[in-house]
Amino acid sequence: MRTGIFASVTCALALTSSLAYGAGTTLNIGMASADAGKLDPHVATTTPDKGLLHWMFNGLVRIKPGQASPAFIEADLAESWEASDDGLVWTFNLRQGVQCHGEYGELDANDVVFSLKRAANNDTSGFANDFKAFSSIEATGDYEVKITLSEPVPSLLGLLVPYHGGNIVCQDAVEALGDQFQRSPIGTGPFMFAEYQPQQYVKLVANEDYFRGAPKIKEIYYRYIPSDASRDLAFQSGEIDMIYGKQDQTWVERIKGVPGTTVTVMEPGEMSVIHLNMTMPPLDNKLVRQAVAHAIDRNAMVQFKGESVTRGAVSPVPEGYLGYTNEVPTYDYNVDKAKELLAQAGFADGVTLKAIHTTLPGMLTTIEAVQALLKQANINLEIEPVEHATFHQRIREDASQVVHYSAARFPIADVYLTQFYHSDSIVATPSAITNFSHCAVADGEIEAARVEQNAAEQKLLWAKAQQKIMEEVCSVPIYQNLQLWAWKDNLDLGVEVKGSLNLSPPITELAGFTN
Repeated sequence: MRTGIFASVTCALALTSSLAYGAGTTLNIGMASADAGKLDPHVATTTPDKGLLHWMFNGLVRIKPGQASPAFIEADLAESWEASDDGLVWTFNLRQGVQCHGEYGELDANDVVFSLKRAANNDTSGFANDFKAFSSIEATGDYEVKITLSEPVPSLLGLLVPYHGGNIVCQDAVEALGDQFQRSPIGTGPFMFAEYQPQQYVKLVANEDYFRGAPKIKEIYYRYIPSDASRDLAFQSGEIDMIYGKQDQTWVERIKGVPGTTVTVMEPGEMSVIHLNMTMPPLDNKLVRQAVAHAIDRNAMVQFKGESVTRGAVSPVPEGYLGYTNEVPTYDYNVDKAKELLAQAGFADGVTLKAIHTTLPGMLTTIEAVQALLKQANINLEIEPVEHATFHQRIREDASQVVHYSAARFPIADVYLTQFYHSDSIVATPSAITNFSHCAVADGEIEAARVEQNAAEQKLLWAKAQQKIMEEVCSVPIYQNLQLWAWKDNLDLGVEVKGSLNLSPPITELAGFTN
């Protein structure tokens, strides 16, 4: 790869400023967020940011566009790969001629090694814990990378798709841009970063040198419109072509009535979970946590959001993930039981809990509904609303007693259990990810499942972990919310859309307008 290239954050604009785009080549998207978070793919955690970055970056492998299941993994930056019989050594052969955005040259094995080591470093990645088993990452040729593991990793390829730590960055760009990389990301994908206007939009432009071919769409405006009503109005008036939907049934029914509109309910579902910080009184008392669980009516929450767009949740692992089980301790909705448990815990007059919470409308309505349910059991939930990026920062500082978190992950039990329920992932620790509850009761089962070569035994270990977590009431799963998007009928994405791991429609080089 070439070095010493200029580090202008507007390199993509310079490449395209002389182009005059005609009608039908600009895509306007409305997203339910007030602003961008961090646009560095190795630290971006929010749904709006992950979707945007997905159009700019590649991984060694990818899930076929339009799908969300690991059954559809295919080649991306790697043309081929092979693993040793014991699953500990993986060798990837890279495509040649893949160009980094701007003038940062050809991507090679050194860039891949740099990217994966960066993803595995707590100082530069929010997903470092995913890569704990990577004992070495080496460039064994200009276009060959060898990964050696200390232990087998369930679905290793899932870590290498362009999602979280699997995004491959260009080393020269990261080093040249420094801190500016968070606002001017450089990848190899079909679209390139061009401009960021705070609280307004991020502009992308077509990567004319994309290795799969130049995109039909020439520019994308990713507009931040946090108000559901304003976003809907902009879509109906034709100001935007694609819209992130409000997560409820009434939105689907209403938008389906807009002439010339395609509405899609996509996999995977983001599971909404109430995480209970077991180190903060009164939640350090298991009886209080049980009371919280009994005070939440999951059936009512599903009906509140809409049965065709929502699934009830019973386990700490989302339904549909490899290793999921519904054979776990459950806490039926019972207000009298909740009050009785509080009294046994010494809180006959009730308790007050506090939650720092995002102002994102879809999530805010959920926590407000939970607040109303808890109130009936003498559990007063005080909500402190903050902007979405601030919400993510504060909850990772272990500042919130109750955390309502909505997330999808690579659909295998190990990922969800490790990130949310293993002690290494406890927030505000050196190896932190998203263990907001400080749960540590299933470490043994989670670790044993990672190295278990017998698939049946591995599933039993994952099931035992889920059972222990629910017995301890580390969290209260509520429901899975499927992803709701709509776009104009004249926008053809070029693939059948059943799902997207990155929670946004697949906008690739194939997408374009039909008229």
